[in-house]
Amino acid sequence: MNEDEIQQRRREQDEHSTQQRAALLGLQYLDTQQIEESLPLAIGIMTVEEMHKNRMVPLVKGGAEVAYQIGVTTQTPQTVLQKMKMDYTERGEIVQFLLISLSGYRAFMNRFDPPKKVVYDDIEIAKDGDSDTINQVSQTLNTVSSEEIFDFIINQADKLGASDIHIENERESIRVRMRVDGALHAVAHLEKDRYRVIMGELASRAGISSAARQSQSGHMQKEITNGSATHLLNLRVETVPTMYGQDAVLRLFNFDESLLQLDRLSIPDKQRAQIDEVISHPRGLVLMVGPTGSGKSTTLYSMLNALNTQDRKLITLEDPIEYGLTGISQIPIDTTGGQSFADGLRSVLRLDPDVVMVGEIRDTDTAKTAIQASITGHLVLSSFHANSTSAAFSRMIDMIGVNPIFSSAVRLVIAQRLVRRLVDDTKEEYEPDEATRNYVRRILANVPEGTDMPDLDHFKLWRPVPSDDAPFGYKGRIVIMEQLIVDEEIQKFIRGDVEEVHPDAIEKVAKSRGMLTLEQVGVLAALRGETTLEEVGRVV
Repeated sequence: MNEDEIQQRRREQDEHSTQQRAALLGLQYLDTQQIEESLPLAIGIMTVEEMHKNRMVPLVKGGAEVAYQIGVTTQTPQTVLQKMKMDYTERGEIVQFLLISLSGYRAFMNRFDPPKKVVYDDIEIAKDGDSDTINQVSQTLNTVSSEEIFDFIINQADKLGASDIHIENERESIRVRMRVDGALHAVAHLEKDRYRVIMGELASRAGISSAARQSQSGHMQKEITNGSATHLLNLRVETVPTMYGQDAVLRLFNFDESLLQLDRLSIPDKQRAQIDEVISHPRGLVLMVGPTGSGKSTTLYSMLNALNTQDRKLITLEDPIEYGLTGISQIPIDTTGGQSFADGLRSVLRLDPDVVMVGEIRDTDTAKTAIQASITGHLVLSSFHANSTSAAFSRMIDMIGVNPIFSSAVRLVIAQRLVRRLVDDTKEEYEPDEATRNYVRRILANVPEGTDMPDLDHFKLWRPVPSDDAPFGYKGRIVIMEQLIVDEEIQKFIRGDVEEVHPDAIEKVAKSRGMLTLEQVGVLAALRGETTLEEVGRVV
């Protein structure tokens, strides 16, 4: 299947999920591909800037019964729609809102208002696009022409495997940083006129204003070509006004579905077997916990891909949608516009799903709805903010109270972190000092029987060694997981059979039942030479 066919399939899936969403909201659905180029827009209703800002397009003016038809998306603020309806009602006019897909909206806007390049006088230097390291990007960035600088930054961030691009205003210059393998690295300081070019391009492509004086959220996609291979990059854009101008953060999501596989996460065999066993059940609740940037979404998407078969219906509720997945109905939830995960979940349960992913459980209503869904014949996957598996239970109990239904619903809680991976070809073996040895022995003193580990009296560790390809001695990241399987002993805490529902008490019981903690899993990874103790200490 070529890239055009892949894009067409994604567009069809987006249209299908939007059609479902329209039915749930009681709105008429419209496919923007059916809009003829000659269809007159309602001139004077809104500016092009408002179309970008509010994710909406005026369609028809002057019908028999309806004065105006306006295409809106799931990201159109509800407050804007309410105000428009009120304004037209006061004038005795009727406005009709039609739901269009986000991909359809973007395609329509690309036809109606194509992105315009802002070109400043500059030294024209050919971009070779061949910077493999942060140092090379830093050296090249200040020589790239203004016309090419925005695309160059994104292309090189993708090539470096960066998760985020930070564009930050300082008094005299602009600092560009990239987060690679979880750590921020300064890439360049640019002159202020370069900032205007970058923000002009960013505003045009992400549908935001370059002159706004409030925080903004936007989205854009970019096709990346590397040799003969092409992939689609999804970028979530956030801007905020600062003392010296708008700062921007671009989060990168690679649309390559082949990367979203459990096999690619390097999960130890025993933990992988537990995941496979739990998600093979037709019902229950699986929770992923951890801080922002710990890879929760990637693991959840990988589980969805493992479950994505012809005999299952999978639906996701996300804010926002980070990756487009073939064969799965993905519904965006605009929480800033008044939508909630709980309302969305109640709606999709009427669509007869087998598996539902809720992007995040943030409130009591969503938690109770997810629990109810998981005991009525659905497998529910979700994320939740907590530092560990045991802390997740105490936090959830604080949120919903002691709940016997929760004890029978939740089957698995996973806490995870990402640590940087040592480069095998350059890493250096060394003898740890006695203090380090004592630390390792203490952490691994009570690991479950059968855990694979070296002789704790005679072990070595590894340290990173910088190279041209890996300036910090690390390349890529690996996942470390703490997995709590909910059995009868753990259920006692949830049901209220145990007086003290404290994370330490829950962890103690879980460890006695065979659980490895995050710190133990991280230390074992360091003993295998996959990472360092310093990395484990940084994230755990």
